[in-house]
Amino acid sequence: MNDFLAEWFVALQRLTPQHQLSRLVSKLAESTHPRTKNLLIRQFIKTYNVNMDEAVGSSDNDYTSFNDFFTRSLKPESRPLDDTPGSIVSPADGTISQLGAITQGRIFQAKGRHFSVDALLGEHSPRSEQFLNGQFATIYLSPRDYHRVHMPIHGSLEYCRYIPGKLFSVNTTTTQHIDGLFARNERLVSFFNTERGPCAIVMVGAMLVAGIETVWGNYSPGKLKTEQFSDNQVALKKGEEMGRFKFGSTVIILFEENSASWDETCGPGTTVQMGERMGRL
Repeated sequence: MNDFLAEWFVALQRLTPQHQLSRLVSKLAESTHPRTKNLLIRQFIKTYNVNMDEAVGSSDNDYTSFNDFFTRSLKPESRPLDDTPGSIVSPADGTISQLGAITQGRIFQAKGRHFSVDALLGEHSPRSEQFLNGQFATIYLSPRDYHRVHMPIHGSLEYCRYIPGKLFSVNTTTTQHIDGLFARNERLVSFFNTERGPCAIVMVGAMLVAGIETVWGNYSPGKLKTEQFSDNQVALKKGEEMGRFKFGSTVIILFEENSASWDETCGPGTTVQMGERMGRL
């Protein structure tokens, strides 16, 4: 997309009533009317060439609604888990947008644009300071991708915060034209204690996202919510599901300084699948 069209695309998003549109789409996506949901599912599979051979349910009749289909589970053998001790695996299917070092609290977004760790995590605190010179990876989930998010390493949930915000698209065009995009959109920030220190996993909402769900609770769009967890109250192993999106979006993972490194095979534009190795502790 050339710059002129890109600017118009971004301008249209600014004018769109993002939350109202997302709520409207959510109602349609939750419809259990057989003809409605089956039509949506069939058209989506055709448009995005979704591989249903990987899914536990291969027919539109196996799903109660479009959202049930969109957050479909996969056959375990379709996503083998790299269980090498100390490996970091991809938390989701998608494309690596960016990854690398966090420099003095600044995370690279695209084309000279950055955002701060504090802005992304929604706070300036000893908790956020742990990541100021750490490592990050940003993974974009397209509409056709599997939309459940899994643990990249073993971890015990310490704290999470659901932060209200905008619902801009998170595709490549938008990330190249909106400053601090991921720190402006609605998102769920989860802090985990791991064998090599803290890890933050950020699930970023986007246009038409009807909600973010986790294995420990659901979060209503537009409502700030924070929760503190006791030791091992929510303990998840590498590869275990932690949450899911009800439409395409982005996952960002953060590690503190000197605790993680990325494999040379991974870089911007690399396609990854959940469970595939990305780096090591």
